[in-house]
Formats: sequence, structure tokens, C-alpha cells
Amino acid sequence: MSKKLILKVISVIIFFFSSALYGISIQVEQSLVSFSSGALVIHQSSAYSEDWGGQWINDENPHTGWCCAEGQIFDNILIIELAEETILERLEFDTAYVDTDGSAAKNVTVAISNNNTNEGFQEIARVTLVNQQNNQDFPVEHNKSGRWLKLTIEDNYSSNEYTELMDFRAYGKQLTNTPLPDVSGTYETSYNDFHLRQEGSSITGCYEYNEGVLTGGIEGRIMKFTWKENVHQGPAVMVFTSDGRRFYGFWWYEGEDTNVTQGKIWDGTKISSEVGGCPHWSGGIQEQMTKDLLESGRIRLYGINFDYDSDVIREESRPILDKIVTLLNSELNLCIVIEGHTDSVGSSEHNLLLSQKRAESVKNYLVSEGIGSIRLFTEGYGESIPVASNATFTGRAQNRRVELVVKK
Repeated sequence: MSKKLILKVISVIIFFFSSALYGISIQVEQSLVSFSSGALVIHQSSAYSEDWGGQWINDENPHTGWCCAEGQIFDNILIIELAEETILERLEFDTAYVDTDGSAAKNVTVAISNNNTNEGFQEIARVTLVNQQNNQDFPVEHNKSGRWLKLTIEDNYSSNEYTELMDFRAYGKQLTNTPLPDVSGTYETSYNDFHLRQEGSSITGCYEYNEGVLTGGIEGRIMKFTWKENVHQGPAVMVFTSDGRRFYGFWWYEGEDTNVTQGKIWDGTKISSEVGGCPHWSGGIQEQMTKDLLESGRIRLYGINFDYDSDVIREESRPILDKIVTLLNSELNLCIVIEGHTDSVGSSEHNLLLSQKRAESVKNYLVSEGIGSIRLFTEGYGESIPVASNATFTGRAQNRRVELVVKK
């Protein structure tokens, strides 16, 4: 393991241990250049390694970041494709947790283009960062809109080996709102071909690696799912580009602390609108959901979405709810507990009540469709059982979920 990687792991562990003692700072305003908004780093100067690649400057974690290849310390460029045409108003940079003395980025130029990744860039800010400090806030100097953002990291504070930038955020207004198209189809990915079927806000699929299958849901541009292979399983979270042609994200093994463990990259590009399939996949949401519930006694559902801070179920969630109805009608001896889980925005008391109401809303829908209430139980857990960090938008999206558990 490299010295830089060892130092990085130690730094992350220390940070999250302190967070447990003193509370984690939660970013409430959404950064429009971050992964959670559908923004992706699509070009970068040479990086030290994949663990220090450009994608880590927009994951909203100040302990992961970009580092140049050794010795290439001047005029490094990163280009971010934004989800929508955007006009930015202020910028934020984090450099506190660089792990080499003098390597923190110093002078940075930010430019935006509405043309493409190669031309039309207009400078909107030129900033000088303070050495090793987080939450460095700067106003945008020129109000220009665009879809592509270019950061030129000109130099650092003295290091002859490395230049590092740990996190970059920006805030403003999205000028367009492109609905995400149906993402069903076949994708060429880091783990061979990935076959995905979307029904409403629910997704299921398989991938041609270790007999992998997945079930989950979509909320905005974020796809959240549980993957299962021959031996292992775990959570994953991806973001789609606005045209639905590419996803990019991270996966973990079940039980890993996503607060501490850096996710592994999962990248996919759509190659066909035909879903296709795998020999080990049933091909449908209901079939996979039934199999998972009967085999493991529990399923994590990400296709049931609610209005913000509400127990009102969104219309796009009907397909997955109807699949649950069909499942219960086909398994007449099955009784289930409907668990509600929230993120940590708001008080714990409020979230506990909200999660209970959301679980009851799901129960009420199932009863309205003919399922006997005697077979249905509800439990709200609020924010008490997170499956990801509540410090980021993507983590909070993973924590907002419904789980079904077989009642013994």
C-alpha cells in the first residue's frame, strides 16, 4: 500500500471517529457541481492513482480528493459536465486534509462553457486559496451560464511532488430541467454488461459478472440498489447523466462503513435500449423481489419515493407498490413488517415519527388494494439505522428507504 494511501485511510478514520463524538456537519444546500446533482468529472490531468482521481473532488467528502501525478504540479485541468445549463453564484474549496506538506492547491481559475468540452470557455473566477483550509468561499466574478466547468489548478504552496484539491462545490441556479428518460437497456460497465429494467421509480437487473443481480430504485438522477453475487452483496449508488446514456457511481460490500470506506468505482455507458438478460436473472421486478424476500427474509426497497418531509407517496412509486400487492397475493401465508427509514435532516424525534407515517402510508396503499391488514405490520426507525453517511446528499438518498421483513 502506498504511503499516500495509508495516510489517506488514517485521516478518514480519524475524521469520522471525531464526527461520532462531536457530530457530523451536514451540507444542506446542494452543490450543483457535485456527484449528487448529476455532475461528473469527464476529463482530468494525470492523477496520482485511481484513489486520487478527479471524481473525488465532487463527492462532497473533504477527506477524498484529487492529486496530480508525481511531479506534475503546475496547470492541471479538470473538466466537470453539469447536469443542466447552470449559472453559478459562489464557489467553495476544501484543502485542509491534503496529506503532503505544501501540496494544497493555491491559485485556481474557473471557467464555464455552453459549447462543449473543448471550446467556448469563459472565465468566471480566479481565486487564491488559503493553505490547508476547508469551506473557502468565493463569489463568482462573471455571471455566465454553461454546461461544462473547467478548473485550472495553477500551482500549490511549495511541494515539488504533488498538488492536491480535496473537494470543490458550487452553488447557483439550474436554468433547465431535463426529465430523466427511461433508463432501461443494456450498459457496458466496469463489471461487464449490465442489463437494467425500469418500471416507474423501481429498477431491477443483472450483470454478467459472478452471476450478479440487483434491485433498487431511482430518485431524481440517483440510482440506488442492492447488488448480489454468488457469495457477496452490498449497496451501490449511481448518478445518471441527463440523457440517461451513462451512469457513474460507487459500490461497497454489505457491512462496510461507507463513512470510512472509499467506494469502488462502477462506470457504465448505454449500448442498447434492449434490456436483454442473464441466465441467472428472472427478468422482472416482482420475481426478483419475491426470490430475495423468501430467501433472505428481508428486502431493501428504493423505488418507493415520498414528497419532501412528507408521508405522501409519489405517483411514480405505484409500479413497485403494485408489485408488492401481486407478491402478497401469490404468497398467501406471508406476513410482512414494513419498515420506514429516513436520513438525519431534522430532529431525531421528527424523523422517527416521519418514518412511522411513511411505513403506515405503504400499509394503507396495500390494504386499499385488497391485502388484509392482519398480514401487515409497520415500524418506523427514523435515522437510527443508516446504511450510508448522512454527511452527503448521495448518502442521505441511500438512507431514505423502505424495507420489507418477513414476520416470523
